Amino acid sequence: MYCSNCEKENSENSVGTPISTAKTNGLAIASLVLAILSFFTFLITSIPAIILGFVGLVKIRKSGGKVKGKDVAIAGIVLGFTIPIFMIPILLHVRQIAYRMICGTNMTLIGMEMLVYLNEYDDDFPTPSKWCDLLIKHTNAKPSLLHCKGATEGPCNYAMNKNIEKGSLKAPPDVVILFETHPGWNQSGGHEILTTDNHKGKGCNILFMDSHVEFVKTEELKDLKWEPE
Repeated sequence: MYCSNCEKENSENSVGTPISTAKTNGLAIASLVLAILSFFTFLITSIPAIILGFVGLVKIRKSGGKVKGKDVAIAGIVLGFTIPIFMIPILLHVRQIAYRMICGTNMTLIGMEMLVYLNEYDDDFPTPSKWCDLLIKHTNAKPSLLHCKGATEGPCNYAMNKNIEKGSLKAPPDVVILFETHPGWNQSGGHEILTTDNHKGKGCNILFMDSHVEFVKTEELKDLKWEPE
């Protein structure tokens, strides 16, 4: 028998440590690889890693020593179970940030449609009690734009500052125009109907008079300016 370690041909009667010719089970290797990849695939490969790991262990046990890789399979199974435990909270946090960004983008686009309305109606904002209907009727705003991704219900999760009237365009740039609220339609008001529920109580998106949108943290909402001066 040829020994790959000493590069010599050994006789059948030679005494020494038997050379293992067992191969590592492919399913065990695949299990470990998929488990590691679950870091980068948002846990999509975790379940396949666990399944392949168990199947690999069964085949290894039935091989009678002809196939190895038990430790590799176990590592794949363990990682397949443990990685999600650490990753799920991170993924949930990332999802909330994504919802926050989508919501902010929606509000930015609404602000752009507000500018279109202002241009068409002599610098007058839509009437606060009818602002949803007026934007959809007189601009390119779509109903889907009025729904916050972080909210469970609709049709509109935004409200207009009730103090915005004719001539308000000359108000200071930090005056609130739109803010997040509970589901409804054509809602208007002030801080009393503002909500942070759409973003797990962390804060909410605000459209200001200068057309910029900002995610304002909950502890800073008390400093918002509602009255045009």
